[in-house]
Amino acid sequence: MAETGRQIQTILRDAIIVFGISAVLALAVNAARPDGLSVIAKEDYQILVPCPETAGEVEGVAASDPRLPDPQYLLVDARAVADRKDWSPESSLSIPYDYLEPTPPESIDSLLHMRAKAIFVCGDGGDPDSGEQLARELAGKGIRNVFFVKGGAPALKAAREGGAP
Repeated sequence: MAETGRQIQTILRDAIIVFGISAVLALAVNAARPDGLSVIAKEDYQILVPCPETAGEVEGVAASDPRLPDPQYLLVDARAVADRKDWSPESSLSIPYDYLEPTPPESIDSLLHMRAKAIFVCGDGGDPDSGEQLARELAGKGIRNVFFVKGGAPALKAAREGGAP
């Protein structure tokens, strides 16, 4: 029994020594770095990022809606740039929707200057759909006649290639 107690003491002693050496080494390396991390925070860390409020009400339209190919109406693709590589609707405007950041004001200004009869937003077709979320954000910022394409880009691709949306 005494031998087991001695082994535990040895293990604890070695663990404390390793911890102490590691802590001293880490603090020394951090102090030597020109952009080292502060040991004590000088200001509170921002750990929560507020999500944008999407207050507008929008209506969904079918991917086969006859207004979609009409140049009087604007089609906005809300998918990420990487998702557009496989397929993207012709003459669509890319405004990738970010669930954590609001849409850049420049993108909204460019939509206002286009003077389209209506804006149709297609997204990834997921749940939640990035197109629906961007459409709600645009409507919440006062833009009228904003719709989202039900099923997003996959449904729009199927409708334009002659398949069932």
